[in-house]
Amino acid sequence: MERIKQALEKARQERQAHQGTAAPSAEPSAAAPDSPGQTVTQQVAVDSKALRDNKIIASLEPNAFTDAYNLLRTQVLQRCKENSWNTLAVTSTGEHEGKTLTAINLAISIAREIDHTVLLVDANMRHPWMLEHLGIAHRKGLSDYLTGDVSLGELLIRPENIEHLVILPGGQPLTNSAEMLNSPKMGQLVGEMKARYPDRVIIFDLPPVLGYSDALAFAPHVDAALLVVSEGITQKQDIKKAVDLLSVTNIVGTVLNMAEAGR
Repeated sequence: MERIKQALEKARQERQAHQGTAAPSAEPSAAAPDSPGQTVTQQVAVDSKALRDNKIIASLEPNAFTDAYNLLRTQVLQRCKENSWNTLAVTSTGEHEGKTLTAINLAISIAREIDHTVLLVDANMRHPWMLEHLGIAHRKGLSDYLTGDVSLGELLIRPENIEHLVILPGGQPLTNSAEMLNSPKMGQLVGEMKARYPDRVIIFDLPPVLGYSDALAFAPHVDAALLVVSEGITQKQDIKKAVDLLSVTNIVGTVLNMAEAGR
């Protein structure tokens, strides 16, 4: 926490010293939360084939699939604006219901809005697979920040050709991920993220609600949650259980994934 404070103070001093000047390629609103400029955020290449295979909308031409995410984006942003929210958790009732795909595509869709930048956090430290969807090699991330002495500036990445999006990978898998998500260090990190860039949308991809305590432990840290359910997989009673457990935060809505066309 002390390192974050020092970085914030340094950033404030540098802004005062250079007020009125701007680096040609820097966008402060997309910079690392604990660093003064975007230049510290590493840009990484993404695998275009992986994007297409995994139905990441950044690689797709406009169609009904991309339109659905744009509609979801509009609804989420309206709810967030009405309530002055800027942190959103994406979770599901169980495994294989498409929550990570939903989190990624929602983040990209929001990032395409002119007035928004997005920080996408892989907070599923049990199974940190977000980078695989983008064809990016595994690297250090949130778990390494929480358990070691590494700065966010070393961890944050910007996917190539996806503007206004910054990703904090999950890092190494943790068996005590629920305790880490509920730790004071994690709470302080979320607070710093929210305060530093109040106009940025921060999306956390969490483990499923049922079967793990991670989402329940972390939910009080965010403004709202988005629950992903899957047609033909999710049971009605499981949805009710998940909603009851998520009552510790606001539920911005429910996404029906894998729905048949026309429904």
